[in-house]
Amino acid sequence: MVEKDGRAGDLVAEHPCPLGAGMCGKRLLLIGHMDTVFDASSPFQKYEGVPGTNGRVATGPGTCDMKGGLVVMLDSLRAMQAAGVLKDAEISIVLSGDEEDAARPIAISRKDMIDAAKHSDVALEFENAFRDGGVDGIDAVRIGRRSSITWHLETSGKSGHSSLVFGDRLGYGAIYELARILDGFRTQLREPGLTYSVGLVLGGGTADLDKEKTGGTASGKANIVAQTAVAIGDMRTVSEDQTARVKAKMEAIVGRHLALTDAKISFDEAYPSMAVTPGSQALLAKLQLVNATLGYGVEEVTDPAGGGAGDIAFVAPYVPGLVGVGAMGTGAHAVGEVVYLDSIPKQAKRMALLMYRLGQEK
Repeated sequence: MVEKDGRAGDLVAEHPCPLGAGMCGKRLLLIGHMDTVFDASSPFQKYEGVPGTNGRVATGPGTCDMKGGLVVMLDSLRAMQAAGVLKDAEISIVLSGDEEDAARPIAISRKDMIDAAKHSDVALEFENAFRDGGVDGIDAVRIGRRSSITWHLETSGKSGHSSLVFGDRLGYGAIYELARILDGFRTQLREPGLTYSVGLVLGGGTADLDKEKTGGTASGKANIVAQTAVAIGDMRTVSEDQTARVKAKMEAIVGRHLALTDAKISFDEAYPSMAVTPGSQALLAKLQLVNATLGYGVEEVTDPAGGGAGDIAFVAPYVPGLVGVGAMGTGAHAVGEVVYLDSIPKQAKRMALLMYRLGQEK
């Protein structure tokens, strides 16, 4: 394991094809992560069974996202080994240590994963899966993920006595300019699969975000025209085409200034989206054939808009993949997170058979 930028690095494992690279059917990339969102100060620290579930449900930090998925990954490989077919497979495994908060620059922190993808044919992401309807519901899988992008908006204006607002000397001020832009986002950006949210706003005579950008300070009075304002927010898209299109719209809205104001918007380095592609749809069809063989029935396909960003999006430009083939559960990232324990052997069987069949394709 290697330290990168002060954060946990990656765990990389290789199972080469004994006949030579590319001679064991599809080259498989298995993706996961070792971290959770719960730090040492969180009161949610204990793994335990959930009473009244007949041993089918457990709770604990990261049980679903994604310690259960790591168990599914290991169990599927053990099943292949027990069946005598693992030896003929070509598999790369990359487990990141900072999936929940990726280190920057991305080019460094996701280099291992991207390099592995460039030498693979299929990616399987063992993050948490879903069961529509709860523990007794219908199993589901995804073939797309949304992006996670943070934007920063700053506006400025001429400050002075409020009696001169809207006039030729002071114009509208920074807060009205900020409000115009945010309302433009609200009314002009809407399209399927896209969400955008304003998480923090400061404005007045002064406005400064703190270093962590989780708060800040502002000063002013009721009878002044605001000189500065800032806002930060989040945007989620279902494809990189949508990302580029919406960013351009946001920049155009920002550029239509009110009188005597100015504004600028910037975007942080982000988790990209994983668009649904013909390759991922073909892989889904193979998974559904596996379900038929095992007698599990057809899995539902979850709308990418219903989930968050993830590591598989970094490799999506290089290989088709399935999203969330790990343990099923609910409540990820929240106190009370649960895993459906009966999903672990079921998912392991699915993945073992799918990987075996992919390995038979030349």
